[in-house]
Amino acid sequence: MHGALKNCTVLDLSRLFPGPYCSMILADHGARVIAIEDRRFEQDAVPALSNVNRNKEHITLNLKSEKGKEIFFSLAKKADVIMEGFRPGVTERLGIGYDDVKKINPKIVYCSITGYGQNGPLRDQVGHDVNFLGYSGVLSVIGPRNGAPCIPGIQIADMVGGMNAAIGILLALYARHFTGTGQYIDISMTDAVTAMLPFPAGTFWTSGIRPEKGNLLLSHRYACYNIYETADGKYLTLGALEPRFWKNICEYFQVPEYMPLQFDETGKKEEITAFFQKAFLKKSRDEWMEIFKDKDVCLGGVMEVDEALSGETAKSRDMIVSLEPPGKETAFVLGTPVKLTETPGSVRTPPPKFGENTHAVLEELGFSDAEISQMAAEGVI
Repeated sequence: MHGALKNCTVLDLSRLFPGPYCSMILADHGARVIAIEDRRFEQDAVPALSNVNRNKEHITLNLKSEKGKEIFFSLAKKADVIMEGFRPGVTERLGIGYDDVKKINPKIVYCSITGYGQNGPLRDQVGHDVNFLGYSGVLSVIGPRNGAPCIPGIQIADMVGGMNAAIGILLALYARHFTGTGQYIDISMTDAVTAMLPFPAGTFWTSGIRPEKGNLLLSHRYACYNIYETADGKYLTLGALEPRFWKNICEYFQVPEYMPLQFDETGKKEEITAFFQKAFLKKSRDEWMEIFKDKDVCLGGVMEVDEALSGETAKSRDMIVSLEPPGKETAFVLGTPVKLTETPGSVRTPPPKFGENTHAVLEELGFSDAEISQMAAEGVI
């Protein structure tokens, strides 16, 4: 049960979310991930995001100091992957960029995750998730028709950027089997969410019509793919795209005349949507879910986060994991979504405290207790 990435060592210089989310994926599947941060960032740690650091070790290191760089290169010599999330050019100025590392370890896979990539007009611009969603065009199709764009409640660009980084790293590791050398990976979070536009982009390219929020096939345009309020103030999702699913729901509500009008553009679609809006207000969310659970209509409930986390679906799929390490409080983390039969991923250790593994990792490198204490006093760690 060591995972598919057993014997793979990752040095993660990134912070906050996109990079740590990527290295969490690698750690869940067996990689040894050593997160490296400067001590001065300890106060910036976000407790709500600590769960993405499960299965990792964490050390502190001042990469601006010569001793800190010496320690970094000692680790880099034996590493398979290095990840960083600084602005473009920072690692080069520090003397720890890809070109510096590959001189001592030509097999290194080196991944940089930034908002806008290593080149282009926005290269040096700062940004967060909402900015990347805005520049990519994704934000323009999220929200009600004729209303303002809506910020999603999750960091889409951060997570998709992290997932793309994980894919890129795995591709580079696979290629290394044949080439014998590593390579550099340039991940832009804006690229990552731009690549999520196949349907809106395809709609624009084939019709010439600019996609509008709240007015797309998969965004409130038709009654068959919509969100409906229920009697208890909660909501249902209806995804009856295929004609057979639409037929089933029309038959249940005894409106067979709506069957051929699923994608009507002659003025009936508002009437049809209004009918279902009124119909679903007659019962509670859970009553509708019970009624339709075996009726093949692609209907489900909009669950609150706490409901989803405590629900049977998440439990049965091992998507909620509780860790009870000796002498520590119980930690809850999300499970790994990629299920492999022969080399399954797993959640083994809780998120470490900031710098918790510094002493142990330095001991591995051969430093004595006295030397480690001296480095701490000098601000190296």
